[in-house]
Order: sequence, then structure tokens, then C-alpha cells
Amino acid sequence: MILYKIPEVKAFMARLLMGTAFDALLLKEMELATFTTFTVSGQFNEEFFSRDELEQRNGIKAVFWSEVRPIAYNMIKGNKTPLSFKLVFQLPPQQCQNLLDRIGGKMKLEELGGLYLNIRFEKGELSIITGTAIKTFSLDKSLEHEWDAYAGRMLKELGIAYEQIS
Repeated sequence: MILYKIPEVKAFMARLLMGTAFDALLLKEMELATFTTFTVSGQFNEEFFSRDELEQRNGIKAVFWSEVRPIAYNMIKGNKTPLSFKLVFQLPPQQCQNLLDRIGGKMKLEELGGLYLNIRFEKGELSIITGTAIKTFSLDKSLEHEWDAYAGRMLKELGIAYEQIS
């Protein structure tokens, strides 16, 4: 688990809400406080989609940030900064598999609960915390370390300034 402080909040928000930088991540949860508090569960409602639409999703039964981003943008845009927000992103299964392969196949995808980015904005400060959920007990922290390093590289590649706290 790594904590990244994001000093350039406005630049980050532009990438998050108007760019496609995070579009390929799954949205697990969103909470946004403006004039009221909006909560999005990230729960995928399979019944909403036709069979053809489900097939086009290639078996991914989760909500992508790209599907919610325009809605979030509409809730945030304007002259006032949100009071707070929390986003929980999850790395999609194929990207998780790629990271598992990088550490030498020490773990199977089925043993992984998820790799997460927790983004929080509160009192004018923005932070990102990485998280790893593993379904089985293991003393091996190689996946956690690889995910933390991957998240840092991703932020750097996106041109997002950050300060690594822990």
C-alpha cells in the first residue's frame, strides 16, 4: 500500500474528468459531495443490457470509469469545488493477469480479490492510495510491491505530479 499526495489538484481533475486516462479502470465505488451527496455503487446491473450488449463487453460484468465519467463531470462542473469525493478504481482482470505474469506466476488470478486505486479529495487535498486484496493467505508481498510500482509508473506516464508518502 502506497499513499500518493497529488499537489496539482486542478490538473489531475482535468485528466480524471475530461481525459481518458482512467477510462479503462473499473469503478467500484464513487461518492461525491456537492450540494448533496451522490453515491454510485459501481454494481453492474446485467439485466439492463441486451444479450448482444453483454457479448460486446467480453465477459466483463463491471462498470468502467468511461461509462460514469461524463455523469461525474456533469455533477462536478461549475464554479464551485466539491466538498469531497471518493473514487475506488479496480484494475481489470486482464491487466491483473499481466501483473501476475510479471511476478512469475506465483499466484493465480482466481486467488486475487482485486488491485485498487482509492482516490480521495477532502479539504482541498487529493490523495491516491493503492490497495491489494488477496483471497488466500500469503506472506509473499511481490504482487503488492509490483502493483504499487505499476501505479507510480502509471501516474508518471500520465504526467501526474505526485509525492509518495509511504
